[in-house]
Amino acid sequence: MAVPGQNANAAGYRNMHQLIQLRWIAVVGQLSTIAVVSMGFGVQLPVPAMLQLLACLIAFNIFSLLRWKEQHYVDNRQLFLALLVDVFSLTMQLYLSGGMTNPFVFLYLLQVILAAVLLQPWSSWTIVVITGACVAALALFAKPLPLPLDHGRGMSSLYIQGILISFVVNAALLLVFITRINRNLRAGDAQLAGLHQRAAEEEHIVRMGLLASGAAHELGTPLATLAVILGDWRRMPEFARNPELLAELGEMQAQLKRCKTIVSGILMSAGEARGESSAKTTIKVFLDQLVAEWRASRPIVAFEYDNHIERDVPVVSDSTLKQMIWNVLDNAFEASPHWQRLEARREGDALVLLITDGGPGFAPGMLDQFGTPYQSTKGRPGGGLGLFLVVNVARTLGGRVSARNRAEGGASVRLDLPLASIALQPEETSHAA
Repeated sequence: MAVPGQNANAAGYRNMHQLIQLRWIAVVGQLSTIAVVSMGFGVQLPVPAMLQLLACLIAFNIFSLLRWKEQHYVDNRQLFLALLVDVFSLTMQLYLSGGMTNPFVFLYLLQVILAAVLLQPWSSWTIVVITGACVAALALFAKPLPLPLDHGRGMSSLYIQGILISFVVNAALLLVFITRINRNLRAGDAQLAGLHQRAAEEEHIVRMGLLASGAAHELGTPLATLAVILGDWRRMPEFARNPELLAELGEMQAQLKRCKTIVSGILMSAGEARGESSAKTTIKVFLDQLVAEWRASRPIVAFEYDNHIERDVPVVSDSTLKQMIWNVLDNAFEASPHWQRLEARREGDALVLLITDGGPGFAPGMLDQFGTPYQSTKGRPGGGLGLFLVVNVARTLGGRVSARNRAEGGASVRLDLPLASIALQPEETSHAA
């Protein structure tokens, strides 16, 4: 399961790629500006030195692209260093092209705003101090551009035109990249909120499992006592001579046996005595037996079962998986006692189970909160836990559960389970043999 730190790193990784894209735009922009200013306007610039600096920036960006393609761990320090490289590159280009008289000196604001959005507070303030020091150094040491002081000409002034271009570039880059970065941060926050919700749900499951396990242990003794009493009754002459009473006793013993099976299943699902009834089988046989047991223990009217699995997979029969599928079938049975359908097929490396019923379907609010505990239309306390457990068991196995209402009426629940999570591994196969 992912953790909050990993989500932050995922957002940092995406933001690092935003900086790499921004650096490519800076390279193209600087090349274009050097060409237009030196050849179009005849301004004397140290073009060789500026091109060498651009070559270093291109090499750094290629290195960054290759590095972050293989490594996805990006933290605050690495983003801070990447922004420092951009600040240093901008400072050197401005130093070579007029310092404070270069209209593109306002691009420092882009670096400061990016730092405020991407970095932790101490790093952002460090960028502010460094950019301030760079501006002061340019004012002290850089030679001004040999441009005429023609500010009074308005838009005809070359310097005013440069200021306008600098403003438009700054505004456009900020709009595009801040929007993308905010989208990354919102996605990270949403994923973090989802993890908190999942952790709360898993804690809820643990508590329910402990409660169910304790109840199962407590039920074991009275069930065993009832089994002994019913066995004694069958041998008593009063019952032995009465066929009707014997039939009733047989039904009671069958139901008692089913109760003991349910209790054993609860204990196995809680991780106790799991090895006692685990057996090597195949997914096709496992589903056939699961359906046969479910049909035998319910007053089924009409049930369709289509097993389209052709390439079988060895598995270990698991009570948790069985109970998960039974929960969905039971919900379908309660919603539509007259008809249910189960279709099983294999799609690539996944097992797909489609459970369909002819009932009233899910309410729109139920579909929006499918799998949330205590969301049920049955009107009884504790309703909705069955589907809640189904969703979380599937999630534990690496699968997913989805639901929809059918156009012709009724509902359909789909379970997608990766076969790798339930398949019998080669080592287990050798042990089982």
